[in-house]
Amino acid sequence: MIRIAVVEDHEHDRKELKKCLNRYEEETRQKFQITEFTDGEDIVTDYTAEYDLILMDIEMTFLNGMKAAQKIRELDPDVIIIFITNAPQYAIQGYKVNALDYILKPFSYFSFSESMGRALRNVKTTEKEYITLALKGGKMKLDVSRICYVEVQDHLLIYHTTDGEFITKGAIRDAESQLDPKKFFRCNRCYLVNLEYVENYQGSDVTVYSDTIQVSRSRRKPFLDALNEYMNEVAK
Repeated sequence: MIRIAVVEDHEHDRKELKKCLNRYEEETRQKFQITEFTDGEDIVTDYTAEYDLILMDIEMTFLNGMKAAQKIRELDPDVIIIFITNAPQYAIQGYKVNALDYILKPFSYFSFSESMGRALRNVKTTEKEYITLALKGGKMKLDVSRICYVEVQDHLLIYHTTDGEFITKGAIRDAESQLDPKKFFRCNRCYLVNLEYVENYQGSDVTVYSDTIQVSRSRRKPFLDALNEYMNEVAK
């Protein structure tokens, strides 16, 4: 199922978009889950990074589509965005928020279906494994392959990724329950390591993406076994 958000303040255009989506759904035998928003402010408030595609008007009353997209990109770098607009000069700025395409109003079904085809090809070719983190301002969709290691401090989980650090509330067991135990190993009570990013292991120290982490005495051999098993799987 493809999850689509339609963000459009004009009821007529919103209905036309839904009509086009329903027709495209029938013609291509796709299954869409459509959520409607009447302003950019509505989708960014407590944003939940659960959409595969966002069809968004640029000119809206409270928060325009370009500013809404900028806020969305802070939490969701991978969702596909297509702008709907009657002002092409604004749509061209979409590269700033990595928009895939734009559709000019009044739009035809042909132009709509062309953009949808490009969008869905991207959805299918960028399928990844994600977890969702609750952050200030909404929920973030985090690509698991970008997680280097997870650290717990008091009641906070710090996800160290190739894109920086992201902090949420939780315990280390919460992170463990979301991540593949064949790829992630808990080397002590504070750290959960992605074996993909292990650069060096010597004595009780493991280097993960340039950071040095301690491996507890009781976990040294299990860690080495898990690392060897992972490397053998990757090499197959």
